[in-house]
Amino acid sequence: MRARIGAPAEVDRLVELVRAAGTVVALTGAGISVPSGIPDFRSPQTGLWQRVDPMAVAHIDAFRRDPVRFWSFYGERFATLASKQPNAAHRALVRMERAGMLDAVITQNIDRLHRKAGTAQLVEVHGSVDTCSCLGCGERVRSEQARERLSRARDGVPRCASCGLPLKPDVVLFGELLAREPLELAQRLCEGADVLLCIGSSLEVHPVAGLPELTRAAGGAVAIITQGPTPLDQLASVRLSGDVVDELDALVHALGAA
Repeated sequence: MRARIGAPAEVDRLVELVRAAGTVVALTGAGISVPSGIPDFRSPQTGLWQRVDPMAVAHIDAFRRDPVRFWSFYGERFATLASKQPNAAHRALVRMERAGMLDAVITQNIDRLHRKAGTAQLVEVHGSVDTCSCLGCGERVRSEQARERLSRARDGVPRCASCGLPLKPDVVLFGELLAREPLELAQRLCEGADVLLCIGSSLEVHPVAGLPELTRAAGGAVAIITQGPTPLDQLASVRLSGDVVDELDALVHALGAA
């Protein structure tokens, strides 16, 4: 097992908070999926947006203006995500949930790994690659069907079977608003949380980045478990900056949820 980098006293403090809490919620970002082989977005040298301009390939205007270029990026991303599996950090949260120590997971991730791991109460605020939809007539297909259409498309664009318009992944692109229902549910969960675990998130992308402030304003405690600084570090009652797998493994073992 890798050596844990975080401070044992901070883990002990988090254990105390979780055990005393009536409601615990987790908020996860790209960092929790890095051990599964999925690069995050902003890390120097390795982040996804270090290789490509998100405004050129992941903006709603880019989808509408140049669906061929859009799908050249998302087709590769779909193929990559399809083979990825949950890691020990995802499974640690499932163990906490099944032990009655975690009430829900809110995720910014679109990769489906929490779902694959077995999380029951899951809020995907940025959507999921699980489906694609037509913005014209509303046809919705599974990602497997979209990939099949993509493989047969002469122009590299999977299209709606009814009206022929390009399909769009059911994820929130730059330039789009988050869907109202999952965002409102996430806000209610954070307002009602005695402890909010912020895991693997840079806490830079709004409106999700504002959720920990709802927890603090309602009297709850915020724990930030991620490598690298975040804008909300001073808000945290507990700050762990080690490897996310090791930190969560230490937490679930200390809680007896392993």
